[in-house]
Amino acid sequence: MAGSSESGSSPEEEMQISFANHSFFAPKKEINMFPDMGKWKRSKAYADYVGFVLTLNESVKGKKLTCDYKTSEPVEKLILLLNTLDRWIDETPPVDQPSRFGNKAFRTWYGKLEKEAENLVSNVIPRELSAAVVEAAVYLKESVGNPTRIDYGTGHEAAFAAFLCCLCKIGVLKVDDQLAIVFCIFDRYLQVMRKLQKTYRMEPAGSQGVWGLDDFQFLPFIWGSSQLIDHSTLTPAHFVDEKIVNEHHKEYMFLECVRFINEMKTGPFAEHSNQLWNISAVPAWSKVNQGLIRMYKAEVNIKDPVALFKEAPEFSSLS
Repeated sequence: MAGSSESGSSPEEEMQISFANHSFFAPKKEINMFPDMGKWKRSKAYADYVGFVLTLNESVKGKKLTCDYKTSEPVEKLILLLNTLDRWIDETPPVDQPSRFGNKAFRTWYGKLEKEAENLVSNVIPRELSAAVVEAAVYLKESVGNPTRIDYGTGHEAAFAAFLCCLCKIGVLKVDDQLAIVFCIFDRYLQVMRKLQKTYRMEPAGSQGVWGLDDFQFLPFIWGSSQLIDHSTLTPAHFVDEKIVNEHHKEYMFLECVRFINEMKTGPFAEHSNQLWNISAVPAWSKVNQGLIRMYKAEVNIKDPVALFKEAPEFSSLS
C-alpha cells in the first residue's frame, strides 16, 4: 500500500483514490500460444501470484492446522460461501448413468454456481468495492472444475488461490488473515473439492498419472511441507506410514493429502504415487518444501491451461 501523500491523506484514503481510478473487468484468457508464456512469466500478475504463495508458505512454517489464529469477518464470510457450495452438493445428488466417472449431475451443481457466483462474492466484498465483484467471481467459478469435461486439477486450484490473492490485493483480506487464509479458508476449500471429486467422480485434469505429484492438488503439499519444517519427530519418511498419517492428518495439510490418496487409491503407495514415494526419501522437510516450490513453478504455474490471470492493479498485498 502506498504511503501518505504530502497533503496528509491517510493510506486508506489514497487506496480509495487508486480504486476510483481503476476499472475492474472480467478476466479473459491471455495465453493462447506457447510464446505467450514469456509474457505471463514477466508480468506483474505472475510475480504477485508467486509472491502470494510464498508469503503464505512462510507464514505457516512450523505451525499446526489446530493452532490459534484470528478469523476476521471476511474470513467468516468466505467460509459461509464455501459452506453454501458444500450444501449444494447435498442438494444435487449424482444421477444414474452408464459411465462410472464424470457424473453429469456436476453440471447441474456448476450451473448453480455460474448463476450465483457474483451474488456469493458480493457478500464477501464490501459495497464500496462492489465493482471488483465481476472480476473476482470469474476466479471463483474457475476454481471448482470444468463442467464440460467434468474434471478438476491444479489449474482450478490455482484459480482459487488467485481468487484469494485478488481479495488481498483489494484489501478485503489483510496481513493478519494469513494463517486463516491457509488453515481456515483454503482447508475448507479442499474439503469441498474432495467432496465434489468423490460425489461426481471427477476426472483428474491434466494428470501425469503415477508420474505426477497428485491427481488433483499441489498447493497443500507446499504449505503442508512448510508446516512440518523442523518438526521434532516427523520426517518425510513418515508420511508413507499409514498409521502415522492417520494419527496426525488433522494437524498437517501434507498428511491430510496423503490420507485422501490412501482413501481413494489401492495398491502399493510406491506404485500409485511414485513421485511422493520418491519425496519420502528426502532427508528434511525444508528440502521437500524448496523442491516442491521449484516443481510448482516449472510444472504447474507456467503451463498454458493454468494461465488465466490478467494484469492486477498495484494495491496492497500480503507481501
